[in-house]
Amino acid sequence: MEDRKDKVLKQLQAWDISYRLYQHPPLPTAEDAIAYWKDIEAQHCKNLFFRNHKGNRHYLVVFDWKRQLPIHRIEKMLCQGKLTFASPKRMMRYLGVEPGSVSPFGLINDIDNHVVLFLDDKLKKAKEISFHPNDNRYTAVISKTDFFRFLELIGNTCVFLDIDQPELPY
Repeated sequence: MEDRKDKVLKQLQAWDISYRLYQHPPLPTAEDAIAYWKDIEAQHCKNLFFRNHKGNRHYLVVFDWKRQLPIHRIEKMLCQGKLTFASPKRMMRYLGVEPGSVSPFGLINDIDNHVVLFLDDKLKKAKEISFHPNDNRYTAVISKTDFFRFLELIGNTCVFLDIDQPELPY
């Protein structure tokens, strides 16, 4: 896992993207991480990796860690049909990460831009955002400006979602 973190940090440095790095025990879920995030000033996120029912499309959904979004609600918001969580094998293939370490930084491993990124619209208001650098023993904090620059340099499709929109019936 150390190599995964180092790959992310080297890429951030190569693109002149500043970051602060925090080390902690492995934190596979946002709920596990809250005790360690309490002293880190940043917008903390949940990162969910899905595949469609055919397995030929993959989606990374990033939103405020405090939110609870059932899969059926995400399906309605994304308009991508039935979704299931991607397997560990798919996580490794497309993002180069293991379960519990999913983050947008994994997109550096998606060289064919196969994964579509969906971001909570509210992230536009954050000053700084935190993610695991592909290793859940660390949290990296970067500015919102640098995060959006990172996404532009990565080149994956990015779609903003208004998670607070009312649910629409089918």
